[in-house]
Parts: sequence; structure tokens; C-alpha cells
Amino acid sequence: MAIAEVTVIPIGTGTTSLSSYVADMQKVLEHQRGITYQLTSMSTIIEGPLNEVFTAIAALHEAPFLSGAQRVSTSVKIDDRRDKPDASSIQKLQSVNDKLASMPLRPN
Repeated sequence: MAIAEVTVIPIGTGTTSLSSYVADMQKVLEHQRGITYQLTSMSTIIEGPLNEVFTAIAALHEAPFLSGAQRVSTSVKIDDRRDKPDASSIQKLQSVNDKLASMPLRPN
């Protein structure tokens, strides 16, 4: 399973607020098959088979153009782990939390 962090930035929109574009892109993701996603304050995390993740990224990149943007910059980071079939964001976070819980407290 692949995990992608995607940031899509419409450029030349006439305003510094991008929340309407972000909302439109979240609606686009609702119609994508084979993925799960999570909006964060700075990006969107998409998980699923790599080909489905790429399809979702392409749809996200196109969405601001459909809403009137004349230029779009998209940044993508992908973690594609193939040694564990169910490596998800939740499992990655749980692994770190488990390690934190087993570490001794450091004195101030």
C-alpha cells in the first residue's frame, strides 16, 4: 500500500484564501475509488494501491483548474512500502507511539 502526502496550490486566484479550492478538492476525493484520505492543515494524506493513489493525485491537480485557477503547483511525497501489505499511516503512528511508551522518562 502506498501513502502519499499531497499539497496542491492554485496560483493567481485573486485572493490569499484557498479554503474553497481545498473544499472542492476534498469533494473530488470522495469520488475516488480504492483510496482513503485525510485532510490536514497543510496537506492531504492519501492511502491505497499506488495506481489508485496516482489517479487521485491527478484528479486533485486538475480540480483547481476546473474552479478557475490558471496555474497549479502540486507537491507529492510517496511512501510505498511493499514488505508489509497493510502498512498504513495509523500503523506508522502506532509504531512510534509504542516506542515512546516504552522509553524511560528523561529528567528535566
